[in-house]
Amino acid sequence: SKIPKGKFRLISLLPIFILFTALPLYLSYVFPIGLIALLFSWLVHATSGLELEPPSDEPYLSTSLQDFWGRRWNLMVTYLLRHTVYKPARSFFDNMLGSMWAPLAAVLAAFIVSGLMHELVFYYVTRVSPTWEVTWYFVLHGACVVVEFGVKRMFSGKAQLHWAVSTPLTVGFVVATAMWLFFPPVLRTGAVEKAIEECKVLLDFAKVLWKVNSFW
Repeated sequence: SKIPKGKFRLISLLPIFILFTALPLYLSYVFPIGLIALLFSWLVHATSGLELEPPSDEPYLSTSLQDFWGRRWNLMVTYLLRHTVYKPARSFFDNMLGSMWAPLAAVLAAFIVSGLMHELVFYYVTRVSPTWEVTWYFVLHGACVVVEFGVKRMFSGKAQLHWAVSTPLTVGFVVATAMWLFFPPVLRTGAVEKAIEECKVLLDFAKVLWKVNSFW
C-alpha cells in the first residue's frame, strides 16, 4: 500500500475492519475466534508497522521437550507463562523446597496452568464441558520435562543423544501424546466438521463478492 502507516491508513482500512467484525455474526463458533484474532494482529501490523514475533520457531527441530516447550512452540504463551506463573511459583517454592527443587515444581505449575487455560479456550469455542484430557496432556508433559531436567543433571558433562536420534524421539512423543489426549476431546465436539462447513460459507461469500465486483 502507498498510504503511509498511521491514522490515514487506519481510516482506509475501516471497511475491511467492518467486514471482519460482521462476518463472524453469520458463522457459528469455530471461525469467529480465528477471524477476530487474525484481524487484530493484521491491524496492528498495518497501522503501526510493528513486526509481531513469530508464533513458533521450527518446532519440528526440537531436540528435547524442554527445547520444544521452552524455545520453539507457541513462544508468546511461553513468554507469558514464564513471567506470570513460572517465576512467581519458583520464588514461592524456593522457600519451601529449596533452590534445587523449586524450578521443577514451578515448571509443573506452569504446565498445569497451561492445561487449564486450554480447557477454558476449548470450552469457550465449543461450549462443551471439559473432559480434562487436555489438562492431563499438559500435566504429562510437565512431568516429563521435570524428569528430563533430572536426567540432564545426572548425565551433565557426559555424552548426550545425537540430534538425529533426539529430534525424532521428541517430535514423535509430542505427536503421539497429542493424538492420545489433546485432539480427541476437540474431535468429539464436531468442531472440525463445523470448521469445514464454515469454510464453505466463506467460499460462497467470496464468490458473491466476486460477482458483485465483476458486475460493477
